[in-house]
Amino acid sequence: MIVSIHQANFLPYPGFFHKLINSDIFVIQDDIQPSKETNRNKIMASTGSTWLTVPIQKHEIIIPIKELKINNEIKWFKLHWKKICAAYNKSEYFYLHKEYLENIFNDKWENIFDLNYELIKQVNKWLNIDVEIIRESELSPKGKSTERLVNVCKKLDATTYLSGIGGNNYLDESLFIENNILLKFQNYSPINYKQIHSSQFISNLSILDMLCNIGPNASDLIKKSFK
Repeated sequence: MIVSIHQANFLPYPGFFHKLINSDIFVIQDDIQPSKETNRNKIMASTGSTWLTVPIQKHEIIIPIKELKINNEIKWFKLHWKKICAAYNKSEYFYLHKEYLENIFNDKWENIFDLNYELIKQVNKWLNIDVEIIRESELSPKGKSTERLVNVCKKLDATTYLSGIGGNNYLDESLFIENNILLKFQNYSPINYKQIHSSQFISNLSILDMLCNIGPNASDLIKKSFK
Protein backbone atom coordinates (compact mmCIF):
# COMPACT_ATOMS: atom_id res chain seq x y z
CA MET A 1 0.00 0.00 0.00
CA ILE A 2 1.66 3.20 -1.23
CA VAL A 3 0.52 6.41 0.47
CA SER A 4 1.53 9.93 -0.48
CA ILE A 5 0.64 13.20 1.20
CA HIS A 6 0.51 16.69 -0.25
CA GLN A 7 -1.05 20.10 0.27
CA ALA A 8 -3.99 21.13 -1.88
CA ASN A 9 -2.21 23.55 -4.20
CA PHE A 10 -3.88 25.86 -6.70
CA LEU A 11 -3.86 24.32 -10.21
CA PRO A 12 -0.73 22.27 -9.34
CA TYR A 13 2.19 21.53 -11.62
CA PRO A 14 2.34 18.12 -13.40
CA GLY A 15 4.67 16.64 -10.77
CA PHE A 16 1.81 16.80 -8.25
CA PHE A 17 -0.22 14.46 -10.45
CA HIS A 18 2.80 12.24 -11.11
CA LYS A 19 2.94 11.67 -7.35
CA LEU A 20 -0.78 11.00 -7.28
CA ILE A 21 -0.64 8.48 -10.14
CA ASN A 22 2.06 6.50 -8.33
CA SER A 23 0.03 6.20 -5.10
CA ASP A 24 -2.67 3.83 -3.91
CA ILE A 25 -4.03 6.44 -1.52
CA PHE A 26 -3.37 10.17 -1.76
CA VAL A 27 -3.86 12.20 1.41
CA ILE A 28 -4.59 15.84 0.76
CA GLN A 29 -3.53 18.14 3.56
CA ASP A 30 -6.20 20.57 4.68
CA ASP A 31 -5.27 21.00 8.33
CA ILE A 32 -1.78 22.52 8.13
CA GLN A 33 -0.34 25.96 7.43
CA PRO A 34 -0.59 27.19 3.83
CA SER A 35 2.42 27.39 1.53
CA LYS A 36 3.28 29.76 -1.33
CA GLU A 37 1.61 27.35 -3.78
CA THR A 38 -1.68 27.30 -1.86
CA ASN A 39 -3.10 30.23 -3.82
CA ARG A 40 -0.95 30.72 -6.91
CA ASN A 41 0.64 29.10 -9.93
CA LYS A 42 2.08 29.99 -13.32
CA ILE A 43 0.74 29.68 -16.85
CA MET A 44 2.38 30.53 -20.16
CA ALA A 45 1.20 33.79 -21.76
CA SER A 46 2.36 35.30 -25.06
CA THR A 47 4.78 37.49 -23.07
CA GLY A 48 6.17 34.59 -21.02
CA SER A 49 5.19 32.82 -17.82
CA THR A 50 2.76 34.74 -15.63
CA TRP A 51 1.20 34.20 -12.22
CA LEU A 52 -2.40 33.39 -11.44
CA THR A 53 -2.82 34.43 -7.81
CA VAL A 54 -6.00 34.04 -5.77
CA PRO A 55 -6.14 36.85 -3.19
CA ILE A 56 -6.45 35.69 0.41
CA GLN A 57 -8.02 37.55 3.32
CA LYS A 58 -5.54 38.71 5.93
CA HIS A 59 -5.59 36.93 9.29
CA GLU A 60 -4.00 38.02 12.55
CA ILE A 61 -3.06 34.44 13.38
CA ILE A 62 -1.86 31.51 11.29
CA ILE A 63 -4.79 29.28 10.38
CA PRO A 64 -5.02 25.94 8.52
CA ILE A 65 -5.67 25.83 4.79
CA LYS A 66 -9.25 24.60 5.23
CA GLU A 67 -10.14 27.85 7.06
CA LEU A 68 -8.35 30.21 4.68
CA LYS A 69 -10.83 32.60 3.07
CA ILE A 70 -10.58 34.13 -0.39
CA ASN A 71 -10.74 37.92 -0.67
CA ASN A 72 -13.60 38.28 -3.12
CA GLU A 73 -13.63 42.06 -2.80
CA ILE A 74 -10.90 41.83 -5.43
CA LYS A 75 -12.40 40.64 -8.74
CA TRP A 76 -9.65 38.08 -9.24
CA PHE A 77 -11.86 35.55 -11.03
CA LYS A 78 -12.50 37.88 -13.97
CA LEU A 79 -8.78 38.61 -14.28
CA HIS A 80 -7.90 34.91 -14.10
CA TRP A 81 -10.38 33.96 -16.78
CA LYS A 82 -9.16 36.79 -19.02
CA LYS A 83 -5.54 35.65 -18.59
CA ILE A 84 -6.38 31.99 -19.24
CA CYS A 85 -8.33 32.81 -22.40
CA ALA A 86 -5.57 35.08 -23.69
CA ALA A 87 -2.97 32.40 -22.99
CA TYR A 88 -4.73 29.30 -24.32
CA ASN A 89 -7.66 30.25 -26.53
CA LYS A 90 -5.64 29.28 -29.63
CA SER A 91 -4.09 26.16 -28.12
CA GLU A 92 -5.11 22.83 -29.60
CA TYR A 93 -7.03 21.43 -26.64
CA PHE A 94 -8.37 24.45 -24.77
CA TYR A 95 -11.85 23.69 -26.09
CA LEU A 96 -11.93 20.49 -24.00
CA HIS A 97 -11.60 22.43 -20.75
CA LYS A 98 -13.06 25.84 -21.57
CA GLU A 99 -16.66 25.32 -20.39
CA TYR A 100 -15.66 23.80 -17.06
CA LEU A 101 -13.05 26.46 -16.33
CA GLU A 102 -15.37 29.28 -17.28
CA ASN A 103 -17.99 27.95 -14.86
CA ILE A 104 -15.38 27.60 -12.10
CA PHE A 105 -14.22 31.17 -12.47
CA ASN A 106 -17.76 32.45 -12.64
CA ASP A 107 -18.64 30.85 -9.30
CA LYS A 108 -18.03 32.66 -6.04
CA TRP A 109 -15.62 30.61 -3.96
CA GLU A 110 -15.32 31.43 -0.26
CA ASN A 111 -12.52 29.08 0.72
CA ILE A 112 -9.23 28.42 -1.09
CA PHE A 113 -9.15 24.76 -0.09
CA ASP A 114 -12.57 24.10 -1.60
CA LEU A 115 -11.54 25.73 -4.87
CA ASN A 116 -8.22 23.87 -5.03
CA TYR A 117 -9.77 20.51 -4.14
CA GLU A 118 -12.45 20.89 -6.80
CA LEU A 119 -9.85 21.72 -9.45
CA ILE A 120 -7.65 18.78 -8.44
CA LYS A 121 -10.56 16.33 -8.64
CA GLN A 122 -11.50 17.62 -12.09
CA VAL A 123 -7.93 17.40 -13.38
CA ASN A 124 -7.87 13.80 -12.15
CA LYS A 125 -10.87 13.12 -14.37
CA TRP A 126 -9.19 14.74 -17.37
CA LEU A 127 -6.05 12.66 -16.73
CA ASN A 128 -8.03 9.45 -16.07
CA ILE A 129 -6.50 9.13 -12.59
CA ASP A 130 -8.47 6.77 -10.35
CA VAL A 131 -6.75 7.04 -6.97
CA GLU A 132 -8.53 7.34 -3.64
CA ILE A 133 -8.13 10.80 -2.08
CA ILE A 134 -8.60 11.35 1.65
CA ARG A 135 -8.59 14.65 3.51
CA GLU A 136 -5.98 14.59 6.25
CA SER A 137 -8.39 16.14 8.77
CA GLU A 138 -10.56 13.01 8.49
CA LEU A 139 -7.67 11.00 9.98
CA SER A 140 -6.89 13.42 12.86
CA PRO A 141 -3.17 12.59 12.91
CA LYS A 142 -1.06 13.57 15.92
CA GLY A 143 2.42 15.05 15.94
CA LYS A 144 4.43 17.33 13.70
CA SER A 145 6.65 16.92 10.65
CA THR A 146 7.82 13.30 10.12
CA GLU A 147 5.91 11.99 13.13
CA ARG A 148 2.67 13.32 11.68
CA LEU A 149 3.34 11.73 8.29
CA VAL A 150 4.16 8.39 9.89
CA ASN A 151 0.94 8.50 11.91
CA VAL A 152 -1.07 9.12 8.75
CA CYS A 153 0.62 6.12 7.13
CA LYS A 154 -0.12 3.92 10.15
CA LYS A 155 -3.81 4.87 10.12
CA LEU A 156 -3.98 3.75 6.49
CA ASP A 157 -1.88 0.56 6.95
CA ALA A 158 0.68 1.89 4.49
CA THR A 159 3.69 -0.23 3.64
CA THR A 160 5.34 2.55 1.62
CA TYR A 161 5.38 6.33 1.93
CA LEU A 162 6.04 8.18 -1.33
CA SER A 163 7.64 11.54 -0.60
CA GLY A 164 8.46 14.42 -2.87
CA ILE A 165 12.18 14.72 -3.56
CA GLY A 166 12.34 17.72 -1.22
CA GLY A 167 11.66 15.35 1.68
CA ASN A 168 15.35 14.48 1.57
CA ASN A 169 15.98 17.75 3.39
CA TYR A 170 13.71 17.29 6.41
CA LEU A 171 12.33 13.76 6.86
CA ASP A 172 13.57 11.58 9.70
CA GLU A 173 13.93 8.21 7.94
CA SER A 174 14.46 6.38 11.24
CA LEU A 175 10.82 6.95 12.21
CA PHE A 176 9.67 5.17 9.06
CA ILE A 177 12.09 2.30 9.69
CA GLU A 178 10.86 1.93 13.30
CA ASN A 179 7.29 1.56 12.00
CA ASN A 180 8.14 -0.84 9.14
CA ILE A 181 7.25 1.69 6.47
CA LEU A 182 9.43 1.95 3.37
CA LEU A 183 10.36 5.55 2.53
CA LYS A 184 10.58 6.21 -1.20
CA PHE A 185 11.27 9.50 -2.96
CA GLN A 186 9.43 10.63 -6.06
CA ASN A 187 11.48 10.20 -9.21
CA TYR A 188 10.00 12.93 -11.39
CA SER A 189 11.60 14.86 -14.23
CA PRO A 190 9.46 16.91 -16.64
CA ILE A 191 9.42 15.87 -20.30
CA ASN A 192 9.29 18.53 -23.00
CA TYR A 193 6.09 19.11 -24.91
CA LYS A 194 5.11 21.70 -27.50
CA GLN A 195 3.93 24.95 -25.92
CA ILE A 196 1.90 27.44 -27.90
CA HIS A 197 3.79 30.56 -26.79
CA SER A 198 7.33 29.28 -26.41
CA SER A 199 9.85 27.64 -28.74
CA GLN A 200 11.99 26.82 -25.68
CA PHE A 201 10.27 24.49 -23.22
CA ILE A 202 9.30 26.04 -19.88
CA SER A 203 8.83 23.38 -17.19
CA ASN A 204 6.82 23.20 -13.98
CA LEU A 205 3.97 25.45 -15.02
CA SER A 206 0.44 24.72 -13.87
CA ILE A 207 -1.02 21.45 -15.18
CA LEU A 208 -3.35 23.71 -17.16
CA ASP A 209 -0.54 24.44 -19.62
CA MET A 210 0.00 20.76 -20.37
CA LEU A 211 -3.72 20.03 -20.66
CA CYS A 212 -4.33 22.87 -23.11
CA ASN A 213 -1.29 22.07 -25.24
CA ILE A 214 -1.36 18.26 -25.46
CA GLY A 215 -4.79 17.35 -24.12
CA PRO A 216 -5.44 13.58 -23.86
CA ASN A 217 -1.71 12.85 -24.18
CA ALA A 218 -0.98 14.57 -20.85
CA SER A 219 -1.61 11.48 -18.74
CA ASP A 220 0.86 9.31 -20.68
CA LEU A 221 3.50 12.05 -20.60
CA ILE A 222 3.22 12.40 -16.83
CA LYS A 223 3.58 8.64 -16.37
CA LYS A 224 6.79 8.71 -18.44
CA SER A 225 8.28 11.57 -16.43
CA PHE A 226 11.00 9.65 -14.60
CA LYS A 227 14.63 10.63 -14.15
